[in-house]
Amino acid sequence: MTSHRFRVLGLLSGTSADGIDVAVAELHAEDETVVLAPLGTFEVPYPAELRDAILDALPPHPSSAGALTMLDTRVGQAFGEAAERGIAEHGPVDVISSLGQTVFHWVENGAALGTLQLGQPAWIAERTGAPVIADLRIRDITAGGQGAPLASTLDALWLRGLAEQTGRPVAALNLGGIANITVVTEGDAVLAYDTGPANALLDLAAARVTGGERHADVDGRLALAGSVRMDLLDRLLTDPYFAAAPPKSTGKEHFHGGYLDTALAGLPPLDGEDLLATLTELTAVTVAAECRRRGAATVVTSGGGVANPALMAALARHLPAGSLCTSDDLGLPGAGKEAYLTALLGWLSWCGVPATLPSATGARGPRLLGALTPGRHPLSLPAPLGGAVTRLRVAETGASR
Repeated sequence: MTSHRFRVLGLLSGTSADGIDVAVAELHAEDETVVLAPLGTFEVPYPAELRDAILDALPPHPSSAGALTMLDTRVGQAFGEAAERGIAEHGPVDVISSLGQTVFHWVENGAALGTLQLGQPAWIAERTGAPVIADLRIRDITAGGQGAPLASTLDALWLRGLAEQTGRPVAALNLGGIANITVVTEGDAVLAYDTGPANALLDLAAARVTGGERHADVDGRLALAGSVRMDLLDRLLTDPYFAAAPPKSTGKEHFHGGYLDTALAGLPPLDGEDLLATLTELTAVTVAAECRRRGAATVVTSGGGVANPALMAALARHLPAGSLCTSDDLGLPGAGKEAYLTALLGWLSWCGVPATLPSATGARGPRLLGALTPGRHPLSLPAPLGGAVTRLRVAETGASR
């Protein structure tokens, strides 16, 4: 198998819409192993006006073709600026991979029917001169899959060895706006799905409680000062989504302000701190229940929620002692894990390798992902990699060209 050594820049903005995560990696193949050398990662916060416009376009708010077109341009331009900075700091890249900004994930009766990510890739290509692979979710959906969580691709390749060494399932847990897990075992089948909200409801509640002064429960201070209200928690846990069988996916089109209003209706008034404590407990209880159900002996966490001590403490209470660790503990920077995932998806697509796992997304089979936008020069795609890719190893440092 040829090495197919390429530098890839990964870009995305998560469901919390805080900003743009950027990662640059060098990837190559050694037999059936992908070697990912992290070269650097950072986050570019959205300007306040742009973030507000994105949040105003999310359900249940009404939107329009005009508003979405303007956002597609503005987000694309912001992604282009972020990519240009990544190249300036870490050197030229062969291709850019963008997961964009998800604004709607269309699910009915448990089936994903469509998805919309903003951030027009032509702006990124024009700004950087590099080819861009984008629109990475939809091909899986057309094959009957959920189009999510795509993190299952990285998690399965990366954690298979640990599952084999321990003889026990390993769960990779991402705590973004939505919480999702990938369960990796010694066998070939990988299970992955969204468990429910992580930061989505917490961020919304923090903004309400502080009158808009905060967009997140920084350091979990509000939750740590409150107590769990069991009447609200019990009501939230009756949501049919939590009991639905995987594969399944969700987003802010389900867990939004109206959802929270409905849950609170008719209950005695809650202090702001109690509201945050209860929503934190909701995430911990639902995540831990799924990890226990899948027999996970190790839970590897990443995403913005890792920085929330209240959430991590709640998870530790509900998971077996010693089972919780972070992506950083295993050598992959947790703050940039999803951006490195995006780089991996781009590398796989660039090299002609299917980048989805049917057992995780529910698709009829593996699919090549993405739509390609040319850069400054004519496209020159590499020959397909050929052979199977079954493992991923994180290198300590990136090799220079």
